[in-house]
Amino acid sequence: MTTGNAPERILAIIPAYNEEASVGAVVRELTNQAPFLDILVVDDGSLDNTVKEAGAAGATVLSIPTNLGIGCAMKAGMSFALERGYDMALQVDGDGQHDPSQVHRLLEPLRSSEVDVAIGSRFLGTGGYKPPWHRRLGTLLLSAMVRAATGSKATDTTSGFRAMNRRALQFLAENYPEDYPESESLVLMHMAGIRWKEVPVMMRSRSGGTSSIRSLSSVYYMIKVMFCILLDASHVKSPRPVVQGGEQR
Repeated sequence: MTTGNAPERILAIIPAYNEEASVGAVVRELTNQAPFLDILVVDDGSLDNTVKEAGAAGATVLSIPTNLGIGCAMKAGMSFALERGYDMALQVDGDGQHDPSQVHRLLEPLRSSEVDVAIGSRFLGTGGYKPPWHRRLGTLLLSAMVRAATGSKATDTTSGFRAMNRRALQFLAENYPEDYPESESLVLMHMAGIRWKEVPVMMRSRSGGTSSIRSLSSVYYMIKVMFCILLDASHVKSPRPVVQGGEQR
């Protein structure tokens, strides 16, 4: 965290793939609701006007030439934040689901040094969010696996609405899974001593784009993520340690 009288610097990272219908509105709403944020849109090889819409709304745009997935897009954004000396970063979806008025809920546990990562859970809030039954079943299965692997309760394992301090950024820039990263990253952070917790937030229905977890791929998604969590929990693969020189605890 920034010390003394220097203002904290916070970067909102928006990974986006073919989000031309919504990304401009997301950037403008973030600017209005949280004007202290700098905003970076990481274009993950979009084939539409995502780059144009994001830039027109006032965001800095980092383009990846080909679609590599949300994990790679986020790693690029996290590296950007570290290289430019940001104290904290937010992950915000480009489809309009994440309500910028909830940003303060994510930043508060970081500002108090309670945790390194705060994750917005739509199931802890009071908005009455009701996902399709198959999504809810999948979430419950992944939540059970994450709890078995970490001993911590996770109600919204696929949430991409997150805030991270610099220590977490250093770890995740090296270790964030490249494919369907949210659930597995909870286990990896636990293994590395990166403290995380969920906070209740309100979320909305997506206003544009297409979910990366579609019905035809949902079975593959579940099998792959559960297998990766099992490998992590069994220490078959181990995360790289937190880079020295950052904020350590």
